[in-house]
Amino acid sequence: MIREHTDFFRKFMILGDLLVISISFFLTYFLCQHYDYLYPLRVYTQLLPVLLIAWGGALYFFNMYNSFRLVKMTSILFIIFKATIVSFMIFGSYTYLFKIQYLSRTFVILTFVFSAILIGFEKVAVIIFFRYLRKKGYNFRGILLIGTGRRAQNFIDLIEEHHEWGLKILGLVDEDSKKTGQKIKGYTVLGSFLDLPNIMHNNIIDEVVFVVPRSWLGRIEEIIRFIELEGKKVSVAVDIFELQFAKAIQTDIDGYPLITFERTPAKLWQLLIKRVFDFVASGIALILLMPIFIAIAIVIKKTSKGPVFFKQKRCSIHGRTFTLYKFRTMVVDAESQLEELRSKNEMQGPTFKLENDPRLTKTGKFLRKLSLDEFPQFWNVFKGDMSLVGPRPPIPSEVNKYDNWQRRRLSMRPGITCLWQVGGRNKIVDFDEWANLDLQYIDNWSLWLDTKILLKTIPVVLLGTGAK
Repeated sequence: MIREHTDFFRKFMILGDLLVISISFFLTYFLCQHYDYLYPLRVYTQLLPVLLIAWGGALYFFNMYNSFRLVKMTSILFIIFKATIVSFMIFGSYTYLFKIQYLSRTFVILTFVFSAILIGFEKVAVIIFFRYLRKKGYNFRGILLIGTGRRAQNFIDLIEEHHEWGLKILGLVDEDSKKTGQKIKGYTVLGSFLDLPNIMHNNIIDEVVFVVPRSWLGRIEEIIRFIELEGKKVSVAVDIFELQFAKAIQTDIDGYPLITFERTPAKLWQLLIKRVFDFVASGIALILLMPIFIAIAIVIKKTSKGPVFFKQKRCSIHGRTFTLYKFRTMVVDAESQLEELRSKNEMQGPTFKLENDPRLTKTGKFLRKLSLDEFPQFWNVFKGDMSLVGPRPPIPSEVNKYDNWQRRRLSMRPGITCLWQVGGRNKIVDFDEWANLDLQYIDNWSLWLDTKILLKTIPVVLLGTGAK
């Protein structure tokens, strides 16, 4: 559960430090060129790998990457100081042993000074950034703990001791309904096993952790299936038993054994690339499409009364809500007219779709035909509420009507386009089929699949295929 994220973050920080050292190396070279005679850059660059190995090894040796966010800033700076001395000695010994005499002493000293200063700034910035996020209530994973016994209480103590893991226990669940409302280690027992559906649906829960007596292991299988069906990550604490489950991942928290069940993608590097691409692509789109934004806004204001943008609460990953932006395509009182049109709904299930919706304005019909009304969602992508590709974000009232298995649509960040968009949405009249396409996307997600969907979206938008 935590080990994968810790390893990912550790590798990310190591790469960041090596990048900072490389920047210091080239910066020093170009600065020294103005004051000292240096051999060509290609000659100096041959020593860059040695410098990176010396620095990286020293930082790793002094435990720079072991949960440093709980360490005092002075301790971090002291680690950098020690790493600077040791790496300087390693690098100096290498140049002495191999009799490398063309190096400028000024260059070597300034390289280490700049590296130490920049790494120090980097670490302090990261610490301040994460502390700021925590104060604002971000950067936490909401945990629902199943179990209230001694082992569960030990688990609570472990979480309390390690805030750097970013886990927040939202409450506890016990098999015995009589314990509902009791306080265990300061946390409330929210209900029993029978109350789990309501607890899951009414709270923002990222992960469910079972720390239960061994005698319960035979009784929780159906509960695990229910939670897994909704797309939540499930971890079961184990001591002795070698449990055999499909798609189970054995992991641990500081030696505390867990088996994790997860059907959503755990490809952290690919997900990072996906987010970076979303950020860059949406930012470019917002700049390039600005003239079209202005033109559409003018047409909307000229042709109908009301605001340019339509804002609506939508559900994101694991039930989080955000404000979705679209160009307004309907009359101002469209929401109040919805109930009158329910009987004409062309989609089976909780979602409302009507091809010839009388609430649409003339401009709105044109915008929807070419999906131009969706363009403001690039702002949602830029902010991180959405992705370019992912299941379409539902309305909270629709989610309340979902079957349990359909809720797994919420286990991945929603997107502007998806398999449903490019798979002939005008032909799909059953929400179950729509949801199955989304789950197919989630189960088979990859960067290549996103690329294929984006490429297929272009002709769909240009031809106005299936827009309603």
